[in-house]
Amino acid sequence: MLTADEALQRLIDGNLRFLRGEARFPTVQKDILADLAQGQRPYATILGCSDSRVPPELIFDAGFGELFIVRVAGNVLSPEIMGSLQYAGLHLHTPLFVVLGHSGCGAVQAALETQRHGLQHRARIQILIDNILPGLPNPDPQTPPSTQLDQAIEANVRWTMRQLLETPEGQARLAEGRMQLVGAVYEIESGGVRFLS
Repeated sequence: MLTADEALQRLIDGNLRFLRGEARFPTVQKDILADLAQGQRPYATILGCSDSRVPPELIFDAGFGELFIVRVAGNVLSPEIMGSLQYAGLHLHTPLFVVLGHSGCGAVQAALETQRHGLQHRARIQILIDNILPGLPNPDPQTPPSTQLDQAIEANVRWTMRQLLETPEGQARLAEGRMQLVGAVYEIESGGVRFLS
């Protein structure tokens, strides 16, 4: 079993290989598949956005069975998402949880449009947007829109992290020292992942 710090270092190293063009992307051999058929032991759980340009396995150069991934537009929380994350913590014992946002996030952009102009979206999209709105900063009208979006994306990651940390399960796992929660933003333009402090 890896520690949370070791798991985080694996993600960082994988992203560096990805950036250098040295990603492993191995084909899976039959013995690996046979082992995985017996069960999974991922070293990290990632809550990321559904955006097709942000595949966590590829950007972290991770193989089959290494990452437990939950994806939803805007990396927002819902009861179903919380259930999946709770499963990862209680049954898979992943030591590291990552909330992964990304540059140019359309869900966060839509939330900014609602915040700034009161724009309403179709019913189920609006539910998603309503989950993002409480975590957005009040935009300074003097700040360029692209900077506002970048700030909102990071704020959305931090908002999701805060919600996770406020759950009884999140508090218990942190108190036990068995789990680490990290925020990150994937920069689509460069391929780099910036981990938040």
